[in-house]
Amino acid sequence: MQRALTIRHEGLNLAATIHYPSDIHNHSGEKKWPVIIVNHGFVGSRVGVDRLFVLAAAELADQGNLVIRFDFAGCGESDGVYGDHGIDSMIEQTRSVLDYALALDIVDPCRVTLLGHSLGGAVSLLTAVRDRRVKSLILWAPVGYPFNDILRIVGRKIYDDAVTKGSADYLGYELRPSFFDALLKHQPFQETQKFHGDVLLVHGTGDEVIPVDYTFLLEKTFWLRGEGRCEKVIVFQADHTFTRGEYKKELFKATKDWLASYEQRQSDWQHWSI
Repeated sequence: MQRALTIRHEGLNLAATIHYPSDIHNHSGEKKWPVIIVNHGFVGSRVGVDRLFVLAAAELADQGNLVIRFDFAGCGESDGVYGDHGIDSMIEQTRSVLDYALALDIVDPCRVTLLGHSLGGAVSLLTAVRDRRVKSLILWAPVGYPFNDILRIVGRKIYDDAVTKGSADYLGYELRPSFFDALLKHQPFQETQKFHGDVLLVHGTGDEVIPVDYTFLLEKTFWLRGEGRCEKVIVFQADHTFTRGEYKKELFKATKDWLASYEQRQSDWQHWSI
């Protein structure tokens, strides 16, 4: 079961869709559910390329998770101009969605996961180190160097036009110098030490947008932490958006298997601590 909703953020309406666990009606009102918030990538939407996030949310809800996917400001059906809302704003938008999710009486505040793809992966990590309500991370093909990666995607001319003319058009999205300046401020690899929860990394070897090497490096930096586990899954030949059905199947299976093992670890820890 799913429904559309609107989440308010600093005067803007953020379009979102919430997916309820498939067996939610079979339990009493006292049961609390884990929540997963999905962050899409650069100039993307909550639907995803080839419906990636729609399909993922359905799978994760069937597993017993409450899933919220939303459009960042200026994307999809949300208010705003994308270039006016850089990565700092995306972090704060994610926190507004967290506010909404944790205000629901069916959500377990101890089981809060951010799932981010591409630039949304970087946003998820940067949000998690700033918001202790986030307990775990799932990063699909995450951006590692926001400025360099987005510059490589849009091309040098778009950046030069933004700087010299005050704005540049990229696929109909208006990008301003402040958008690029904000990207330059953040270095996800240097932030990993500040997040102490468990992390799953999934990347395809055929990704020509964000190098799979980033995931290997991120795994190493996460393992340098004093606490928190990190696991990675590499999907052979998969492209950046896991386009083919077989890539999605492997991506979803890896994600669901990891979530199941994470839930088991949390349950074992609670029993041990008692």
